[in-house]
Amino acid sequence: MKVLVLSKNPVVGAYHAKLREMSRLGVDLTVVSPPAWDSQRTEEVKPEGYEFLIAKARFAGPALGRHAYHLHYYPGISRLIERDKWDLVHIDEEPFNFCTYHALKACRRAGLKAVFSTSRDTAHWYPPPFALFEKSVFEGTVGAAAISMGAKDLLRRRGFSKPVAVIPHSVDHNVFRKQDAGALRRRLGLDGQFVVGYIGRIIPEKGLDTLINALVLLPKDCMLLFVGSGPEQPRLEAMIAELGLSERVRWVPWVPSGEVADYMNAFDVLVLPSRTAPRWQEYFGRVLIEAMACETCVVGSDSGEIPKVIGEAGLVFHEGEERELAERLRRLMEDSALRETFQLRGRERVLEHFTRPKIARQTVSFYERLCGGCG
Repeated sequence: MKVLVLSKNPVVGAYHAKLREMSRLGVDLTVVSPPAWDSQRTEEVKPEGYEFLIAKARFAGPALGRHAYHLHYYPGISRLIERDKWDLVHIDEEPFNFCTYHALKACRRAGLKAVFSTSRDTAHWYPPPFALFEKSVFEGTVGAAAISMGAKDLLRRRGFSKPVAVIPHSVDHNVFRKQDAGALRRRLGLDGQFVVGYIGRIIPEKGLDTLINALVLLPKDCMLLFVGSGPEQPRLEAMIAELGLSERVRWVPWVPSGEVADYMNAFDVLVLPSRTAPRWQEYFGRVLIEAMACETCVVGSDSGEIPKVIGEAGLVFHEGEERELAERLRRLMEDSALRETFQLRGRERVLEHFTRPKIARQTVSFYERLCGGCG
């Protein structure tokens, strides 16, 4: 089965583990990615068993902010699509994005089957031309890959009646595993402290002010470690200073994907305190499964899919409720047996549902279904 995938996800080197697994399952795979997405340049990775192409992309940089998500595209994609007789083209983008519409037009000219991806699970009105893009994509594709049941249900409500597979995020459980992070904790000045961590974009939707307010209510040996960057950081730093918490908070900018597991192991607890916005809620929370794979306890808000991802492997609080979050963290600080229970449950949950081989098999099975069993 010969498959072309267009995706910005492989700018992160860790994502390539899934591509390797798919190639091992017999897929003749070519993957196209932009040279950068937002402010992150594509990490250098040696492809194993698949072809990886970096193609020029317009509107994929930080200048447009979140608008790039809707407007970016590959100006030379027609040549790549016409290069081979692909059994399937997977446009790993939302149906209302210009990138999806633009690539699908080339697929139609070449008479190729195409599938799109979606993570959106909240309904809202799309202004022209995005509603027209979605309508055209719904009509012209043979199926969709949804990140969650919520995303699948939304597709059905919006009138998409073709095959949909729920294919969640995955994690390389051989990389994300329990390991000693003592040296890193000492380097960060966190040795002997209870470390509550966050990894990701520093933006309002992530609800990090809730986490900072919760810190006020916790013992002084509880420290926060933020790994990431974003436009919300200056406001949060001012808030931390005003609350007198500067000595209890550490900031680390973006780290390469190969170092994320080190920081996950440096945390006693990872918190994802996302807060729902009018047009957004947390659609998955990849950092949760990365932390669970490392046997790091997780606590998340009840925004979107977070409770479903955590399951019985961690604790959940009502979004925006700092007192409730502080209570969850205090329980974990004071109860080592509870921490150990969640550590083991988290790893078990990842091995059961979210490993790269398992998700690669689900993806390839869906491709085969759409291609009529082609090999």
